[in-house]
Amino acid sequence: MQQSFLLPIFLLLIVIPAEAGFDVGGGVGVGIGNGGGGIWIGGGINGQNPTEPSVSRLNSAYIALQAWKSAITGDPLSVLDTWVGSNVCSYKGVFCSESQDDEPFVSAIDLNRANLQGSLVRELSLLTDISLVHLNSNRFVGTVPDTFRDLSSLTELDLSNNHFSGSFPTVALLIPNLIYLDLRFNNFSGPIPDDLFNKNLDAIFLNNNNFEGQIPQNLGNSPASVINLANNKLTGNLPTTFGYMGPALKEILFLNNQLTGCIPEAVGFLSQVEVLDLSINLLTGHLPDSISCLDEIEVLNFGHNKLSGVLPDPVCSLRRLVNLTVAFNFFSGFSQECGKLFFRSVGFDFSGNCIPGRNSQRPQPECSVIPSGGLNCLRIGKPLVCGSLVQEINPSSSPP
Repeated sequence: MQQSFLLPIFLLLIVIPAEAGFDVGGGVGVGIGNGGGGIWIGGGINGQNPTEPSVSRLNSAYIALQAWKSAITGDPLSVLDTWVGSNVCSYKGVFCSESQDDEPFVSAIDLNRANLQGSLVRELSLLTDISLVHLNSNRFVGTVPDTFRDLSSLTELDLSNNHFSGSFPTVALLIPNLIYLDLRFNNFSGPIPDDLFNKNLDAIFLNNNNFEGQIPQNLGNSPASVINLANNKLTGNLPTTFGYMGPALKEILFLNNQLTGCIPEAVGFLSQVEVLDLSINLLTGHLPDSISCLDEIEVLNFGHNKLSGVLPDPVCSLRRLVNLTVAFNFFSGFSQECGKLFFRSVGFDFSGNCIPGRNSQRPQPECSVIPSGGLNCLRIGKPLVCGSLVQEINPSSSPP
């Protein structure tokens, strides 16, 4: 599955030599599991330590990094032992590049998996040329200083798998060129701000926090290729703009929240999405036939909701489908096409439903009362026209 949010990392690799190394960990990796990923980069300019550092930019970097070092209270791997002296390009986890006039500057910090304990400091805003900050898998606390808005060159901010807390760090939305934001596996709480989906972000990772309230209605404004809001405390219906996101969108993960209501028919507009996971919520009603428009879908998970009705042919006919999960809902049957999934080697889990004659279903008393009375969601809005649904949804287009 393609993920366009990798582009900024690949572009950065153009200026990062293969021999650059950081002995706290090795390799190049981007992850969407337990936080972050990114590039392990070592000190030096183009892989070599400078002998005469430039005074101007590197002096500001020295002030910033020493101030930060003083706020780090735990360093069990001794990563910061090299953070001594003014030659910041020799510091572990700090990478320098050269400007067109051969002046060195700090272009990236990568301290992934360094197990550092401490907090971020305001002085880091002096690193105005930095384009990448990767700090996943540490023990940083507090929040993001408001001075980060001055990091005008920053494109990637990865703070995942730490102990940051407080409300959503809105200063991140003021960083002008940011395109990759990773806040997952922290203790952030409160609502998700509307402006998040107005910003030109390619990757949004907010999963595994304590965000609450409704998903902003302007969700459809986001141009991101991946949006992960899983494992929070989000409530309310899916936004009316759900389905109207940009064509770059590949992955939507809203699992394990407390979302209610119906799956909107506009889900069919997500024709380029490859992963859609709405499992472990409180969604009700029938699945819309417009799901047949998800031409590129590979993983489709509606498990552990309160959906009902018969699982329709259009859902089971998706040509790229690899895994379909509808377990632990209240479906009363599935169509002939769904029965063929087993012969297509498609993973199909329909356990814990109300399907007569099938194994591993709910006890009959649980099936006697369908949540929301078997609500067949109203389909309001402009007709959706795609593939086999042209005639069904837009009968006026039928030939005489």
